[in-house]
Amino acid sequence: MKEPEDIFNFSKTSDECIKCGKCIPVCTIHQINPDEVTSPRGFIDLLGAYQRGQLELDKNAKDIFETCFLCTACTDVCPNSLPTDMVIEEVRADIAEKFGIAWFKRLFFTLLRHRWLMDLMMKLGYTFRTCGFSEDTKRGGMIPRFKMPIIKSGRLLPSLSKTSFLNTYPEETNSGGKRRVAIFIGCLANYNYTTIGDSLMEILDELGIDAFIPKDQLCCSAPAYFTGDTYTVETLSKKNIEYFESFIDSVEAIIIPEATCSAMISHDWEVFFTNQGMQDWAYRASELNKKIFMATEWLEQKTDLKERLAKKDKNLSETITYHDACHAKKVQNIYKEPRALLSQNYTITEMSDSDRCCGFGGVTMQTEKYHLAEAAGKPKAAMIADTGAKIVSAECSACRMQIGNSLHQADVDVVFKNPIELIAEALRGEDRV
Repeated sequence: MKEPEDIFNFSKTSDECIKCGKCIPVCTIHQINPDEVTSPRGFIDLLGAYQRGQLELDKNAKDIFETCFLCTACTDVCPNSLPTDMVIEEVRADIAEKFGIAWFKRLFFTLLRHRWLMDLMMKLGYTFRTCGFSEDTKRGGMIPRFKMPIIKSGRLLPSLSKTSFLNTYPEETNSGGKRRVAIFIGCLANYNYTTIGDSLMEILDELGIDAFIPKDQLCCSAPAYFTGDTYTVETLSKKNIEYFESFIDSVEAIIIPEATCSAMISHDWEVFFTNQGMQDWAYRASELNKKIFMATEWLEQKTDLKERLAKKDKNLSETITYHDACHAKKVQNIYKEPRALLSQNYTITEMSDSDRCCGFGGVTMQTEKYHLAEAAGKPKAAMIADTGAKIVSAECSACRMQIGNSLHQADVDVVFKNPIELIAEALRGEDRV
């Protein structure tokens, strides 16, 4: 991977592209819109022209740079390890500065910066959800009853929970052990998919590990980062870093059951601060990284959970397939650990391309460019259906939201569960004789 100080130099990145084309077949946007302009080498060629003053950052260029899904598939195969995703993240900050940020995104990012306000809005949303939505209890989603701004009719959205994860549990839970970990839960798991946190608490209790739930944790800032809102990224990451530092020495690890949040905290914070010239904050972020883990990574490597699962019944009727979230496998190289845990109790039938991006793509892709997210989701839904599995799993709630809707649109009878949920279910099973 390129050093952070090289990322701002769009021309240098563009000059180093040898135009080999290895990125083309794996590029998410190019798979659904085969145009050289919206391909990795097309993006970085335009970025070089922009920095040299040969390309105006107009609305057409803005539209092009916002079509990237930031899936990192191109960086995974690039022989020169060019940071295409990172340079696009940087130019989106220029785009946001020049064109501003849409009102609904500004509102969303304001909520992310103020936990109490987000809590209030989510509570109101839960109370009045039946006025505007019908529930799909099987998929854990809701469908708008009428036409809504920026939301396509018939689209499956995440359900809201009555009480958030952070407001459900005490800050300290003693499981009688000598080990203690902190939990960073992520926004979707906090407000929408709360059974992920419930399951993680159940697993830690089984292992005899004390759980510390930091009540003042804020959003990891990934939605703002991928949109170019540097103010929100700086605000949230600095507050989180200061808060994490206040307890980091008292816990063994901070475990995160979300690939995007984990990647943002363990990778992108340091890159962001380095690029902004805030070396002291970049160093503080890097120091915290020593104790940041995705949940399945830490559970598989640092506990005897796999051995405990091996003693439980193996339910062959529960066949699952596993989707590799981009921010898990491509950014953090985590894909073996969840499979190692799940395979103790479930039959895993691999889909034809578990690495293919599901098409979530961030806030802009899910709103202003939803037609692209919808197109990217169709092949993923089809390959999941082809496995014959009844459950698809991935350690990412953004993937859960996108894949759940793709399965709903394709009328595929498969439900999505985080591996943490499946592991907790297995632990409840009978011990093998």
